[in-house]
Amino acid sequence: MCQHWPQCPTATADDHIAARVISAHPEQGWSLLCNGVVVFDDTGELFPDGHAVSPHRARPLTLAA
Repeated sequence: MCQHWPQCPTATADDHIAARVISAHPEQGWSLLCNGVVVFDDTGELFPDGHAVSPHRARPLTLAA
């Protein structure tokens, strides 16, 4: 899918999230990367082969009193 140089990481690469955004929809909470991965604002991901990664945000820190 990537049409520019240097090419972005593929959807199966460890750094796939570093691909360029080709379509952003912040009002809906998602963006399409040039490698075909859809990333969601809640940190979930949908891959071109149909598998998904659940949101994986870090838990907020709690302060001890």
